[in-house]
Amino acid sequence: MAGPVEGIRVVELGVWVAGPATAGILADWGADVVKIEPPTGDPGRTFGRMLGCDLGVNPPFEMDNRSKRSIVLDLTTETGRDTALELLSDADVFVTNVRPEALRRLGLDFESLSAHNPRLVYGLITGYGETGPDADRAAYDVAAFWARAGVAHLLTQPGATPPFQRGGMGDHSAGMTLAAAVCAALLARERTGTGQLVTTSLYRQGAYTVSFDLNTYLLTGQPIAVGQRETMRNPCMNNYTASDGRGFWIVGLEVDRHWPALCRAVDRPEWLDDPQYRDPRNRAANAVQLIAQLDEIFATKSLAEWADIFAEEPDFFWSPINSLEDVVADEQFHAAGGIVDVPDEQSSVPMVATPADFHGTPWAPRSAAPKLGQHTDEILAELSERRRG
Repeated sequence: MAGPVEGIRVVELGVWVAGPATAGILADWGADVVKIEPPTGDPGRTFGRMLGCDLGVNPPFEMDNRSKRSIVLDLTTETGRDTALELLSDADVFVTNVRPEALRRLGLDFESLSAHNPRLVYGLITGYGETGPDADRAAYDVAAFWARAGVAHLLTQPGATPPFQRGGMGDHSAGMTLAAAVCAALLARERTGTGQLVTTSLYRQGAYTVSFDLNTYLLTGQPIAVGQRETMRNPCMNNYTASDGRGFWIVGLEVDRHWPALCRAVDRPEWLDDPQYRDPRNRAANAVQLIAQLDEIFATKSLAEWADIFAEEPDFFWSPINSLEDVVADEQFHAAGGIVDVPDEQSSVPMVATPADFHGTPWAPRSAAPKLGQHTDEILAELSERRRG
């Protein structure tokens, strides 16, 4: 098999990242995805130029559009809309992140399509949801996911300006959510015989991402303070820097379990009996001076030296703070399946894998992202063949 959803026919009308990411995940998992593009193409095709890539490569677009087929249709014309409707007449799934009002004008809203194809699973990503005053408001994930849902605020140190989101973070997580919802709806269709509308929004995805904080506020009325490393009440849950400038994070969440391992690792067994540090309450009260002492100790050895020491303590949990270069060089990243080879004509191109594997029905990418309209003639010929059949 080409993956767990081999044989499922998906039509995508997606722009930029979120919609294409959803269909891209389904394409990785084996679906036949036909990507409808206007004559000017998905605007995501401009990412390469935005990033200053001058070698004719568009890495973000390749990530979300591999293994798809592209057809150019001008949906402002009757002919283009008719062809889109024909494609959707016997499709299993429609994926889109176009605004609902525009879809209604095109006759591509759920009610219109399901009337002709009641088995259709219709997957929609919006910025802010389907109802409410901002239901049809334009959104990128920086706005709806990052800024409005509270993610940026919760990552901002007091008195500092908000950090900038990395490209597509909210889009990709929303895309994975919708892909899962589509698969659940396909399962439900096996039981009921009918498709349904499944939706998510960038706003909801952002709120779910920070639901640890948001649900705490809902149930208690109290926000969780934004952490500052110099005053962390549990110094075993903090980041530090080795002598070579490499940062690392200690993740000793269980204070009683992980504190002795830290004391042994830094060769300070006397801290176990020190009245200032021997219990969590006192460590929290004296956190500033304890963290300052740990900073001095960790600055005496390189990260590689500390890694060897940490390895001797099974109850010492930690991780390096990796750069992109470090991730790509990390043996464990490759062992965990983080890279996939995408066929590209006579060779293959290494890309980031979508984050799920199926051991009974393994998937593999089948092709690089299509050129604009690369499969138009092929797809139109298939439609003609279906009409004759």
